[in-house]
Amino acid sequence: MSNYHIKTLEEYFQVYRKSVREPENFWEEIAEEHFLWRKKWDRVLSWDFSKPEVKWFEGAKLNITENCIDRHLITRGKQNAIIFEPNNPDEPTEHITYQQLHERVCKMANVLKDKGIEKGDRVCIYVPMVPELAIALLACARIGAIHNVVFAGFSAKALATRINDSDCKLVITSDGSFRGDKTIDLKGIVDEALKECPNVKTVLVVQRINSNITMQKGRDHWLQPLLNDASSECEPEIMDAEDPLFILYTSGSTGMPKGMLHTTAGYMVYAAYTFKNVFQYKQNDVYWCTADIGWITGHSYIVYGPLANGATTVMFEGVPHYPDFGRFWQIVEKHKVNQFYTAPTAIRALAKQNLSFAENVDLSSLKVLGTVGEPINEEAWHWYNDTIGKRKSPIVDTWWQTETGGIMISPLPFITPTKPTYATLPFLGIQPALMDETGEELKGNQKEGRLCIKFPWPSMARTIWGNHQRYKDTYFSTFENKYFTGDGALRDEVGYYRITGRVDDVIIVSGHNLGTAPIEDAINEHPAVAESAIVGFPHEIKGSALYGYITLKETGEGRNHDNLRKEINQLIAERIGAIAKLDKIQFTEGLPKTRSGKIMRRILRKIAEKDTSSLGDTSTLLNPECVQDIIDNAI
Repeated sequence: MSNYHIKTLEEYFQVYRKSVREPENFWEEIAEEHFLWRKKWDRVLSWDFSKPEVKWFEGAKLNITENCIDRHLITRGKQNAIIFEPNNPDEPTEHITYQQLHERVCKMANVLKDKGIEKGDRVCIYVPMVPELAIALLACARIGAIHNVVFAGFSAKALATRINDSDCKLVITSDGSFRGDKTIDLKGIVDEALKECPNVKTVLVVQRINSNITMQKGRDHWLQPLLNDASSECEPEIMDAEDPLFILYTSGSTGMPKGMLHTTAGYMVYAAYTFKNVFQYKQNDVYWCTADIGWITGHSYIVYGPLANGATTVMFEGVPHYPDFGRFWQIVEKHKVNQFYTAPTAIRALAKQNLSFAENVDLSSLKVLGTVGEPINEEAWHWYNDTIGKRKSPIVDTWWQTETGGIMISPLPFITPTKPTYATLPFLGIQPALMDETGEELKGNQKEGRLCIKFPWPSMARTIWGNHQRYKDTYFSTFENKYFTGDGALRDEVGYYRITGRVDDVIIVSGHNLGTAPIEDAINEHPAVAESAIVGFPHEIKGSALYGYITLKETGEGRNHDNLRKEINQLIAERIGAIAKLDKIQFTEGLPKTRSGKIMRRILRKIAEKDTSSLGDTSTLLNPECVQDIIDNAI
């Protein structure tokens, strides 16, 4: 019996037991039977969470692009690998077969080599959702360069930070991007960022919106002419199992974003295996994940997971509401999409629209629906289930993180009975634990605690780029010998897991993890601001939105607060990106603090949530009188 494709609940439990009792044997079997290796491993796993150090398939040699492209050429060379659906529905769809993908990846790889990129060099990719984005990732992997994709919605400052932290030599970008009825000047953002990045020698520019941009002589090159001249043959660089594949930045609860480093073999095996089972993908299905490749979801479940399985994956450049709110469903009908994976934020926004958008299209091709980015609320779950899935397409509510590399807790469709708001059961090989505040594991069901994982899995991030101590402190110091996810969770009476949210100062807005500290740092740069505190509050579309409490240096009646609010949000957009703007800004005389000077965000959170009945004892605060003032003036 192959454990690669689970088909029944009984089989899930049987294979799960094996996967946690004999993890090395389990993962060895999966890796051996379903992937192409240039040399087999000497050892399946070595690990020590106290250091923390984890190695999978040590000594093995491979190239991930051979597994994602080359090995499919004989059997499915003419099959679509990528279907590109542009922002404007009047622009033609692009179908890229595995044969064409192979040729385009080799050409891009040769361009990178021609520009001096070698194994181990870092390449920053700041490109919109066009085929060149996926091709750039694969081209880096082809030659052993480490890709660092930055979401093409981040500001110049955020881009520069990520380029410098990972010391990129080359940047791939585009003249601009389409987003609904707007265009964004990506090249202008890159030019601004590179004023602070002395080590970037080359910029390759994809032509997308045909805008008039500045090209710096010697540094900037249009990509297409170089591709036209490049050879379509490029031998893959043979990589070690633990060689780095990519760096991807995720918001920290304090300061600098964290560059999570993922390595080659374990990531490939886990991304491919989870994709196959969580979406029950079958030959000739058409799969569509609406995420951006700038996030881990796009890396694992638009590019690597689907392609390693020889799947057809859809890439969408646009937004759910352009030209109208029926866009997602029109694409499902057009390409007869079988598996559809999106974020609760999108579902909530679409559920608010007229039902005709979803009812005037043929959604009968859908077999599996998925959600990712944050737990889905019950109301949205039912709308998705009834209106889109017609109660016949199970919803897989997937929980995982940038750090985990792949889906960790999720139903398997047609196998796991679903329960709204619950991610249900751990994926094969995943050993979750709920911990209490004292560091004791909570055994048995009907428990709530902090979610940890007590045994390594193949796709876990190996370190934070350039800062292993921070990796250790963030993920392995809270609970001994366990990976701490930063999330709270509860386990119900049958052992299903429900994620209850972050337990640190990270707020999930529209599926984006935003650390509060960098936003507060940006606000505090404003000359009028003395200090600030950011909390999340419930938002019916975004899930959570940001509420800022800001104390000014001078409180004068004459000051125009509306202008100040605009200036503060402008500053946040410049420093971090528009996704981090505040929905509400309240100017306060002071912020509630403990006697040691720590801002009591718990109290501010309650006020933002309009739940002031349970603030607890505020008399021990340094300045208890400010609490009532904040309540009286709350927005």
